[in-house]
Amino acid sequence: MMGIDRIRDCLLLCLLCSLMLHSNGFTNPIRSCQQLTSTRNLQKSHVKSATNHRPSTHLTGYTRPQDEEQAKPTPKKLPTPKIGDIVRYYDIDGGNLQGQILVGKISLIQPIAVNTPKGQESTSHYDGTNRWLVEITQMEDVGDGYYAEYPSRKRRKVDLRKLEDISPLAASFVRTENAYKIPMERGSNIPMAYAQYDLINYEGPKSVPVDNEILATDGEVYNNVKLSLLKNTALAGLAGTIVADLARGTEDAVIYFAGATAGVLYLYFLGIKTDTVGSVDAKLGANVSNLRFVFPALVLIGVALNNVMSGNPELDGGLFSTVTPEQFGAAMIGFLTYRVPLLISHLFPVLFDSATDMLPGSTGMAIRMAAEAKKRGVDVSTLDEKRDDGLVTVLLVSGPEGTGKTTLVNKLIESDDRFVRPIMQDRVLDQMRFERMEERDEFLSVDESGRYGLSKDGVLQAATKAKGTPDEQKVVVLDAKVSLARKLSTMYEVRIVGVWVGLDSLEKFESRLKAKMQSGGIEIPEGQTEDSVLRAKVNQAIKDIEYGVTSGLFEFTILNEDIDESVKELKDAAGYCFK
Repeated sequence: MMGIDRIRDCLLLCLLCSLMLHSNGFTNPIRSCQQLTSTRNLQKSHVKSATNHRPSTHLTGYTRPQDEEQAKPTPKKLPTPKIGDIVRYYDIDGGNLQGQILVGKISLIQPIAVNTPKGQESTSHYDGTNRWLVEITQMEDVGDGYYAEYPSRKRRKVDLRKLEDISPLAASFVRTENAYKIPMERGSNIPMAYAQYDLINYEGPKSVPVDNEILATDGEVYNNVKLSLLKNTALAGLAGTIVADLARGTEDAVIYFAGATAGVLYLYFLGIKTDTVGSVDAKLGANVSNLRFVFPALVLIGVALNNVMSGNPELDGGLFSTVTPEQFGAAMIGFLTYRVPLLISHLFPVLFDSATDMLPGSTGMAIRMAAEAKKRGVDVSTLDEKRDDGLVTVLLVSGPEGTGKTTLVNKLIESDDRFVRPIMQDRVLDQMRFERMEERDEFLSVDESGRYGLSKDGVLQAATKAKGTPDEQKVVVLDAKVSLARKLSTMYEVRIVGVWVGLDSLEKFESRLKAKMQSGGIEIPEGQTEDSVLRAKVNQAIKDIEYGVTSGLFEFTILNEDIDESVKELKDAAGYCFK
């Protein structure tokens, strides 16, 4: 009986299971059991997947939207065109399918004027095309990837292209070649364009904001220059009149004075035209200023009438036939006297700057700084008194990267305790103060690691100028990049003894920079190559050398070929800090 009861219970259980499976859509018992088992396993996999915070893409093929967004590559930001960009474009008459490949420099960007009739769509597209017209000055291919501007205006050619038809190039100017170096596509002579311009977001050339304070200051300067020119012209006319009276007599002196007065009036009416340029009264000002051409003729008419009234009957050739060559010369020389102050005002600044540029080192720098201070209205005499009070001597050792100036500075400080390093602000020791000084732009320079910063006080406080013998004096030594040397030259509290460290050829610069790269002293940023970094370093070295030659800040130059000889030269130059 118990066996029958067990069989009956099993049949009832099977019937119940069949009814439950049928209600859930399963018809084949064997397949239904397999599906049920698969469903349970799938549920377990989902639970495990949820525990690991990852979707089960292997089983379901599902990807969360946020993961899709993260998987999308970030689009590169396209450049915007600027005046002076070097670009690649095509000429349809080039003889091939695309056309001749040309390289040029952007000289003008202007919008394309489109008159769209009512009811018609604009020809400008949503992708930014057909909006901007670019004027390009064509450049000459001089070989080896160098492109130069045409030296003659007659050979220059200007092309017009739409913005979408040109591509920017990564060009670097090489001063020794006087041309732009442009990378080429591998295995060809085609200039390599890295990207297209941003057509959608480009809104045209940015207008330069007008500073009203600077505009008012420039207006005052212009008025002062104009009044000074009129005054100097009048004084030159008076001086010329006295000379004419002494040399040629009273009659010629009077005629000369009349001509000089006409010259003053000529400048005055020319100023009326200049004052009204760009204003609503521009046309009126131009018409009034044209009266200036009448004044020389009025002087000659006055001389002729005076001759007639004096009893000169020779009028066969007209009224002006009575004017003698001597009288005509006196009148014209007097009129052209206004050019003398103009010539002096143009030549004097050039001659003065040339003279001061020829003065070496801190002497020439002091004269130029005094001249700049005088232009700003600073009392130079008071400034000189302040400079003589507590002046700190600084030995400035500067030069391009890779010349070995740091090694020379280290050897000098190790061998002579009279030379000290500047006080550096450490970010780790006092982070709040460091960041506060950084926000106020109080640092002259910050090292590449961003930890140490050099401030003006760090230079001044590093050495104390002791009273007594010169041996007690301490001198601050700065191993400075050119950017730091520029800032230091504006400090009135220091006396600079400048030493420039360089090499005698660019090939040696490149060789030392390559060695520094291989040793890890120069890091290669991500996305750049060793060659691109080297080119950038060499270009910067060329700019630094130009500053070292033209700044007048450096009395001494060391070509660092032999380290021992260079250290000796640096010590000799440093000795001038105590004189």
